[in-house]
Amino acid sequence: MPKALCIGELLIDFVSTTPDVTLAEAPGFVKAPGGAPANVAVGLAKLGIDAGFIGKVGADAFGDFLRETLEQNSVDTSYLVSGETSRTTLAFVATRSDGMKDITFYRHPGADIQLSPDEIDTRYVQSAELFHYGSVSLSHSPSREATLQTIQLAKASGAMLSYDPNLRLMLWDNANDAKHWIWEVMPYADVVKISEEEWEFVTGDAELTSGIERILGLGVKLLVVTLGERGCYYTNGTAEGYVDGFAVDVVDTLGAGDAFVAAMLMQLMKHEDISALDAPRLDFMMRYANAAGALATQKVGVIPALPTPSEIQRFLA
Repeated sequence: MPKALCIGELLIDFVSTTPDVTLAEAPGFVKAPGGAPANVAVGLAKLGIDAGFIGKVGADAFGDFLRETLEQNSVDTSYLVSGETSRTTLAFVATRSDGMKDITFYRHPGADIQLSPDEIDTRYVQSAELFHYGSVSLSHSPSREATLQTIQLAKASGAMLSYDPNLRLMLWDNANDAKHWIWEVMPYADVVKISEEEWEFVTGDAELTSGIERILGLGVKLLVVTLGERGCYYTNGTAEGYVDGFAVDVVDTLGAGDAFVAAMLMQLMKHEDISALDAPRLDFMMRYANAAGALATQKVGVIPALPTPSEIQRFLA
């Protein structure tokens, strides 16, 4: 049984071959496997953690390609379901050098939101030491109920829970729904990572200070806010700090946050009590995660760009 499990969306990103043009202007696209929780699963596997992925793809050529991609990257796909009634979700992505994202999804409905509670294996979930989830799978039923059930199972079995809201407003029926469900699953998390561009929507405040207290007050043990090329901010209520990012020539920013999350979680899995971590230890972890995020911007597509431990070590050296 895998030590780490991720649940959520697995899809195809069609990434524009020309940066800084609109989707309408893009002359061509490169097919790349994607979906934030799946990226994290591969990121963990590349970093030497036994990882599995729970989700749903279509019983089609794209679904087969995604399953093969996860298996080639040593991610367990025992509970990646192939659905007969809907097609694999697709996303078209216009790459931008400033790190902002211009994405259009084809998901009406896509297979990723057809995962149902009866397709969740209780023993598989309960065996995990780490469980990672996002908010995209909460946007519609039945994947909403399947995700909630799995989060609750993992929490009850004593796993460390990691949450990256990964806001994609165009996938929700309305913004109020998104905000409601993003907060609904926050109290289950031990670790929360939010990007700077998501912060104001999630917390309702442009400044960090007020939102931090609200999130930590729910029982979250470590909150990390990623700041793009400027690095990240972290706090566990006692230790806090800003850790600078790395200046690199960016090829594609898509997935940098997922690489960051995987590297951070790999480091956190070495410690039983993450709320007791001091600033020097957290500084080290965040610098390691920043390096992984920077390396992930060096290639087109997410999964091929996710780094190995030796690549991170070389980069840091």
